[in-house]
Amino acid sequence: MKKMYLSAPLPFVGQKRMFAKDFIRVLGQFPGSTVFVDLFGGSGLLSHITKCVRSDATVVYNDFDNYRCRLVNIPATNVLLSDLRRIAEGEPRNKRITGEVRDKMFARIEREEKEHGYVDYITVSASLLFAMKYVTSLEGMKKEAIYNRIRQTDYPEAKDYLEGLTITSEDYKEVFKRY
Repeated sequence: MKKMYLSAPLPFVGQKRMFAKDFIRVLGQFPGSTVFVDLFGGSGLLSHITKCVRSDATVVYNDFDNYRCRLVNIPATNVLLSDLRRIAEGEPRNKRITGEVRDKMFARIEREEKEHGYVDYITVSASLLFAMKYVTSLEGMKKEAIYNRIRQTDYPEAKDYLEGLTITSEDYKEVFKRY
């Protein structure tokens, strides 16, 4: 059996990990023919848990936020975070980063975007911005104070996280009409 995550593999504001265990208990109350539809899929955590617990069920995950793209890019994100850790060596943990080190970090992030066409700014935000803040672009990040909160270990690849789900990416109203 694949690993069951009780929190999303990557940072996601608003993930529902706090009630995962209660959710698991409730899943057993539905008949085998139930189709579970996660209209506001977010990180896919509830869809993932549902499929793990109810492998017999059809589970529809509405990936409106394109979390799939973030998952596919975990290896590249890990390389970027590793490089940022090296740049921040000598900077105190959880303290503000300024000056030349800040400039080098932004240059590395900019290079990543130019060379690979993608940066997972939400995950990078979790390592550089004050808790619970995130940005979706380099320009947005440059407007913020950054801190040495860089994760010390790689994010594990989550290749099977969305396995077995029916995945769509649409306005929730359209998904609701269909199911």
